Amino acid sequence: MRRKSISILVMVAAVALAIVLMVTLLPERVQPAVAETIGSDKPRITAPDMDPAEKALLIEGNSAFAFDLYQQLREEEGNLFYSPHSISLALAMTYAGARDETAAQMADTLNFLLEQDELHPAFNSLDMELAARGEGDEGFRLNIVNATWGQKDYDFLESFLDVLAENYGAGLRILDFMEETEESRLAINRWVSDQTEERIQDLIPQGAIDELTRLVLTNAIYFNADWQHPFEKRRTSDGPFYLLDGNQVSVPMMTQTRSLGYARGQGYQAVELLYDGGELSMVILLPDSGEFSTFEEHIDALRVAAVMDDLQSRRVALTMPKFEFESDFDLRHTLQTMGMTDPFTPPCPFTGEGADFTGMTDNRELFITDIVHKAFVAVDEEGTEAAAATGVIVAPTAMPPPPDVEVTIDRPFIFLIRDIETCAILFVGRVLNPAG
Repeated sequence: MRRKSISILVMVAAVALAIVLMVTLLPERVQPAVAETIGSDKPRITAPDMDPAEKALLIEGNSAFAFDLYQQLREEEGNLFYSPHSISLALAMTYAGARDETAAQMADTLNFLLEQDELHPAFNSLDMELAARGEGDEGFRLNIVNATWGQKDYDFLESFLDVLAENYGAGLRILDFMEETEESRLAINRWVSDQTEERIQDLIPQGAIDELTRLVLTNAIYFNADWQHPFEKRRTSDGPFYLLDGNQVSVPMMTQTRSLGYARGQGYQAVELLYDGGELSMVILLPDSGEFSTFEEHIDALRVAAVMDDLQSRRVALTMPKFEFESDFDLRHTLQTMGMTDPFTPPCPFTGEGADFTGMTDNRELFITDIVHKAFVAVDEEGTEAAAATGVIVAPTAMPPPPDVEVTIDRPFIFLIRDIETCAILFVGRVLNPAG
């Protein structure tokens, strides 16, 4: 039996982010770019010996950042989708080169609760665990990859490259931003597109890098999984979805009745749908009618964790919309608002103020000029290709028991995709209008 095309699978491709670091000094002339990957000669540590308490602290901090960031991004209009895990990963690689106040601001904003020598191995350990999800399951894919792109002949510290190699599997890919700026941008964007099955295009926009760029760090996440219990396409029909302004739109609504994780709390309902293999899930947080703004304003990692703890198996009659959309962000101003100011401030050689990335290079001249993020999500019924043979139709069958609860997701909701065992939050989204 073969599954249908990717277009009918649950698909999440999130990429993530590129951090463009530039110097304030005039660049010297260089030779044409060399197409090679260099860096540390140390292999990635594929079986890290990690204290479970340290990994728990990593996930706790990442979850806190996920919803701190949500509180900033929710001011955007319309639907919302991003990968906090991807953003944390790319900025963790950058953090490896940060020092003093720059490092302190990054740690505080990103909720990095571990010291440098503990944080990077913890990220590596979590990444190795996530990489093992869905092994041998054709209906499940989760790929998380990192890459760094450096200016030809620029002197990066060996210790910095060692951290990236051992913990993030990111060798330094040589480009010539000075002489081949546009070609370099296109090369990075092609890599991102390839890693995300072409779902994320043009991550780095024109003008984001120029001849002063010295380093770009990128992360890409691609997720593609069937529901553990697919929706039947024949039961999908158009239904109303009620918008925040009181209007409504007609959208395709999927429906099924079965045992699902369910919680009912003050002002909301929550439903958990497992993906194939039972290792990851989507959790939908549905505020009561008229309560979306209040619920959204107070959502944070602690409240979400409490919801997860309350989930219990109930027989649920679930109705929910199909949806597909993409989001993109320039995160520079957002992170500055959250307290990360020095990393974006050109260093001053006279006062010592500004960015300090001397963990990357001996010269204190690098600072972050931009952070961009794009994400794509599509939620649909699972498709199954079946072979026809002789069928014996038995009727009537016994009527199924009535559902314990009914959940109709016909108004704005928040959702997240998590790894169940570790509680790592990979994606967070909001649907105000599933019609786009």
